[in-house]
Amino acid sequence: MTADLDHDLDDLDPDLAELVGAATRLVVARAKGDDHTVACAARDRDGRIITGLNVYHFTGGPCAELVTIGAAAAVGAYDLTTVVAVGSDGRGVLPPCGRCRQVLLDYFPRIEVVVGTEDGLRAVPVRELLPYAYESVPDSAGPDPTDPA
Repeated sequence: MTADLDHDLDDLDPDLAELVGAATRLVVARAKGDDHTVACAARDRDGRIITGLNVYHFTGGPCAELVTIGAAAAVGAYDLTTVVAVGSDGRGVLPPCGRCRQVLLDYFPRIEVVVGTEDGLRAVPVRELLPYAYESVPDSAGPDPTDPA
């Protein structure tokens, strides 16, 4: 499900709106032709926003989420907390593909992913997108100490 960004951003938490806005601005400015059609923005624990574009190639290529993970590592951002992907040509917020869901879970088991729902955009734990996921490295850190629940 994609989202109507003009409507949904008004009702979104300001931090999430900023993240969606960053991905949207990138895809509008830099998505050219078929090579780059999805932008991703992620926020790290320090509040920095890191962005990336997918790299399409007929042999396969990294999705925008994977490019963003690499870009984050390149600037020392190893603790991503929230991620969103936005498609070119007005497609809005896109959910991650299966491979990206698994990679996000493996690298950042507590990350939240912005997705479009019947009620608009919302951030959900990546585990909700993979309810029966294979976990190559169990999340042994225990509960998140910053989670008030």
